[in-house]
Amino acid sequence: MTKARLDGLYLLLLGGMIFLMLGAILERGNPAPMSDFKAIYYGARCVLQHSNPYQDGEILRMYEADGGQFPSDPILARSARRAIVVCINLPTALFLVAPLAILSWGHAYVVWMILMAGSLMFAAFLMWDLGADYAPAVAGVLIAFVLANSEVLVIIGNAAGIVISLCLIAVWCFIKNRFVAVGVVCLAISLAFKPHDGGLVWLYFLLAGGAYRKSALKSLGLAAVLSLLAVLWVSQVAPHWMQELHSNLAATSARGDLNDPGPSSMGAHTLGMVISLQTVVSLFRDDASFYNPVSYLIGGAPILVWIVVTLRSRFSPERAWLALAAIAAISMLPVYHRIYDSKLLLLTVPACAMLWSEGRMLGRLALLVNAAAFVLTGDLPWALVFGVISHLRPTTPWLSGWVLTAIVVFPAPTILLIMSAFYLWVYASRREAKDEKGQA
Repeated sequence: MTKARLDGLYLLLLGGMIFLMLGAILERGNPAPMSDFKAIYYGARCVLQHSNPYQDGEILRMYEADGGQFPSDPILARSARRAIVVCINLPTALFLVAPLAILSWGHAYVVWMILMAGSLMFAAFLMWDLGADYAPAVAGVLIAFVLANSEVLVIIGNAAGIVISLCLIAVWCFIKNRFVAVGVVCLAISLAFKPHDGGLVWLYFLLAGGAYRKSALKSLGLAAVLSLLAVLWVSQVAPHWMQELHSNLAATSARGDLNDPGPSSMGAHTLGMVISLQTVVSLFRDDASFYNPVSYLIGGAPILVWIVVTLRSRFSPERAWLALAAIAAISMLPVYHRIYDSKLLLLTVPACAMLWSEGRMLGRLALLVNAAAFVLTGDLPWALVFGVISHLRPTTPWLSGWVLTAIVVFPAPTILLIMSAFYLWVYASRREAKDEKGQA
């Protein structure tokens, strides 16, 4: 191992240590810790005890019977109550967590923390391994920063930490052509648990053709089997789960509720903020019939371009890094994603390291884009921003309203849009340059 690779590895380990230590400290000090995992855990526990988790009051009954409490602060209590007791998880999520739901809360909590922290650090190491072939120190710095800014995952225990990690592990297995069967299983679980996180990554391998398409189809088939088993399991106690889940999603997305992307949301503009385009568009017109179609249009157009470029390109590892970097950023724009979902941007590190290793202006620009994206989707920078905002004393209602909300809302979606455009442009232009060289 060269000195540069050792330096990059040391940086990666430093980021991991910060992630573990700060995450543990902040989780212990949070008034509503592990709220997202509690939602899945008690939802699965309901099904195991033949109770419908999608009906009002069932998870609350189970939670309180187990000694669960809510914060004393009324605002935090309302947010935690909505996050825990209103089930918006797919049956597959409940099914996959069911083995942990058999355990007591204390034991399940420990296992979940180990799985989440361990899988994220392992996936980060694999992404560094891919980037280290080009620029190990640059890859180490970028990934260390992402790890050091992933505390929200530990604080709330959201499944995105595991789901995204499994997706990244699958990418490494497929591209390296090693442990492909493991990659198939990892991607299948990722798709079944939270399809909106890794769905477009799966689409890339489907479009890439050859052995990659076969692996993608195997993952889809396994995910379908898991989904079928989950639906059969949940349907025994919740025969109308689909309508009830839709009702719960609508309720938590209503104006002012937990997952409302609009300016009056109780949960979209906190440390675990929503980063999809709806948050920006809703500032101009807080109406779902307006901001959803506009976001789909703005975020969906790059996806169509990306699909066309991918279909017209021959596979190579270099093109794969650019394609995955572009789609990782694009995927968070049109549909609901929160800041912890941005850990998928680890997929951009190999592309950035590759461009940096070429020693041109494009490489410096790639590093600048990645650095800006990681800062503006990082937990610690936003904790600092919210700390400053909480001490401000605006002199006018307008300043305390629209302007402060805009300060929180604009940066993350904007940098994701810039990153999407940058990597999509490089991906498309390099395909065209290869074609022109081949024709010459």
